[in-house]
Amino acid sequence: MNDPLFRLPPLNGLRAFEVAARHLNFRVAAEELGVTQAAVAQQVRGLERELNLALFERLPRRLALTEAGRGYAESIRRAFELISDATATLRPEPLRLTISVTPTFASKWLIPRLPDFLAAHPDLDMRILASERVANFQSDDVDIAVRLARPPFPASLEADLLFEQELVAVCSPALMPPADGLDPADLARFVLLHDTHNQWPEFIATIAGAKPIAASKGVRFNQTSHAIEAALAGQGIALASGVFVNEDIAAGRLVPAFKETMRAQSDFYVVSLRKPRQAQSVAKVRAWLLQHAGRHLLSR
Repeated sequence: MNDPLFRLPPLNGLRAFEVAARHLNFRVAAEELGVTQAAVAQQVRGLERELNLALFERLPRRLALTEAGRGYAESIRRAFELISDATATLRPEPLRLTISVTPTFASKWLIPRLPDFLAAHPDLDMRILASERVANFQSDDVDIAVRLARPPFPASLEADLLFEQELVAVCSPALMPPADGLDPADLARFVLLHDTHNQWPEFIATIAGAKPIAASKGVRFNQTSHAIEAALAGQGIALASGVFVNEDIAAGRLVPAFKETMRAQSDFYVVSLRKPRQAQSVAKVRAWLLQHAGRHLLSR
């Protein structure tokens, strides 16, 4: 192995080049690698000196691969994939990850379905991070997030539609007259249960059209799940995604207050990095989420 033909360039330089070639951006590459932008640039320059050729064209405000750089990037990427596959064969990756969701999604959808997932994946070590704050994949050590969002998404992220968000006004059966739903003018007689999304004004405008509707007294909660609990307790009418209340409606604990629903502007997406740290675990959990979302949509 002393033959110079077998001499490999520095692996740190190869890794920095492969990531920079994918993003064509030293700053984004540095974020993925967890190092500084200067470190990535230095490692790439060192690799170019080692090879005695330019791999990138440093253009104003952007990078571009040279012809040699394009071919080398493809080969290096395949080489890293082979190393990763060989290592995974010797040391199977544990199913361990962090999923970031909103508190309402956690309590009303994810947690009730966890026993099914745990039974199918007994080796799972999952951390659920329930917060309204949008998580950062790097600094918060998050592998998967479920969030209300709208396309387009950054090129570094893989996003799949989980649920379209259809908003429905719901209340306890004790509040409903024996009819097929309320008239919009009846809203003035009820307490409206608000959450931080504050979508009642748009919903009222949607169901009432041009007719003026008297303002109703209301109670405000910082989480949708609290508004739903208040509706279950007969304290008023809540406005929530059908994903969160369909099971309560099916069980008779809640009833739709109006025939009309409203299509929201944002939908639920499952999001992860395109190159996640734990690819096998992320793929399994993404598949499970999408499978159960599909079951839910088919049952509606």
